[in-house]
Amino acid sequence: MRILSPATSRFTRRITIGLAGAAVTGLALAPSALATPAPAAGGAHQLKAPQPYVFSYGYNSHLSLGGGNFTVGGRVYVVVKLNSGATHYGKWVVARPGQRNPGGTFHVETNIPYSCPPGKNAYARGYDKATGVWSPKLPVSVCVRFD
Repeated sequence: MRILSPATSRFTRRITIGLAGAAVTGLALAPSALATPAPAAGGAHQLKAPQPYVFSYGYNSHLSLGGGNFTVGGRVYVVVKLNSGATHYGKWVVARPGQRNPGGTFHVETNIPYSCPPGKNAYARGYDKATGVWSPKLPVSVCVRFD
């Protein structure tokens, strides 16, 4: 059997103690680094659904509206209001699965002329009845007759 010199055995002990100390420090820190977040109130992690949106385009010389991120198969109230708050157009539609837009989508042609003078004097929104969420306001132009 081989006997180590005193200098070699001290060096080996220092390395062993250093590694053991590093391991203990790592174990002490590991639970906090590997901890999982606490579950939400329902016992499951909840993801925020994307916000519904509305966009406008011209079709048959009328203002047409479309939207996405609504509840598939759910009812959507599409409304165009003047900036004064007066409703100029409103209609309930059903959101269908979209091919190009995410979530439930809709497309509706209004009776509002599309070629109005410049200036956004109204806004369009969509209301998802299933979630109770409104889309952000989309500024649009509405031709209003003053007789």
